Amino acid sequence: MTEPDGLERLWTPHRMAYVTGSGQPPGCPFCDAPAHPDEDNHIVARGTTVYAILNLYPYNPGHLLICPYRHVADYTELTDEETAELAAFTRKAMVTIRAASSPHGFNLGMNQGAVAGAGIAAHLHQHVVPRWGGDSNFMPVIGRTKTMVMLLSDTRDLLAKAWSTPAP
Repeated sequence: MTEPDGLERLWTPHRMAYVTGSGQPPGCPFCDAPAHPDEDNHIVARGTTVYAILNLYPYNPGHLLICPYRHVADYTELTDEETAELAAFTRKAMVTIRAASSPHGFNLGMNQGAVAGAGIAAHLHQHVVPRWGGDSNFMPVIGRTKTMVMLLSDTRDLLAKAWSTPAP
């Protein structure tokens, strides 16, 4: 018997399918998602060359990913049209999230390659993460647990409605 390490355990066996890749449809989840109804895959909005989808393992409620439909790994491989729409969708995502939930700020970014932290390195995606003062409290820092105040389906419905509402 070993000495306890003092950490609490929040058992999340449902994440094992994500970690091991089992239970995932064959191929790329970002290529597969647009083939299904928006509500089933938490797609918030669709464009001509890109779409906005909720992150299944968000840092904060409203954490969106802006993904090109085309399976491309590197930002430099995007066409001019894809680059422009990805930028426009990122901007629209920020406007939408501000209207829906009034965050204090945002983290925007892309992790290019597995060594840079990309969980799905083969398909480029831009993160749009809303931030609030105090959202990194003791739970993730000390408790190593992230609390989420809203279900993905409810977040998707809120953001999809706000996305289609004209800005004031």
